[in-house]
Formats: sequence, structure tokens, C-alpha cells
Amino acid sequence: MYAVIETGGKQYRVQEGDTLFVEKVAGNEGETVKFDKVLLVSNDGEVKIGKPFVEGATVDAKIVEHGKGKKIIVFKYKAKKDYRKKQGHRQPYTKVVIEKING
Repeated sequence: MYAVIETGGKQYRVQEGDTLFVEKVAGNEGETVKFDKVLLVSNDGEVKIGKPFVEGATVDAKIVEHGKGKKIIVFKYKAKKDYRKKQGHRQPYTKVVIEKING
């Protein structure tokens, strides 16, 4: 059984027991979060496709940790104009474990 969910503007194919790094989700570590934007559910060959979401389908996940990704450097400059700007960015994420697919 698997499902396709949408969170943080991205789509993920998930199964029970999967570990994902998704865009930061509100909640504390150890809490359960419910993803209700389910685009597709497949159960033993029976496929339900939503328009755009499958009605009544949810995916339950447990928040394992919050963190920040690897630093990327943003460097802006204009040639011959003595303009330089160096900036770093670390994208926040949430690590979740998929517990149950309902639908």
C-alpha cells in the first residue's frame, strides 16, 4: 500500500514505515501530524486518484526531529560596479516517519 501526498509545495510517494525529510511542519518532536492532501492511494492493485485530492484519505506521520539543511551560499555581484553581497541560507526541514495510510 502506498500513497502520494502533497506538503510544502512538493509531492512524495510514501509507504508505511518510510522516513521523509519534508519542508518544516508545525508541531513538536514526538507528536503525530496528519497529511490530508492525498493525491493518490494504491491498495493491493486498487488505485484511487483524487480530483485533486482523494476524499476521506489521510496519512498519519510522527515527527522525529526538526533541523536545518546544508548551508548554501548566495553570492550576488555586478561586474565593474564594486557591488558584492554574500549571504548564506539553511533551509529548515522536518524529519517524519509514516505510520499509517488511511483511505
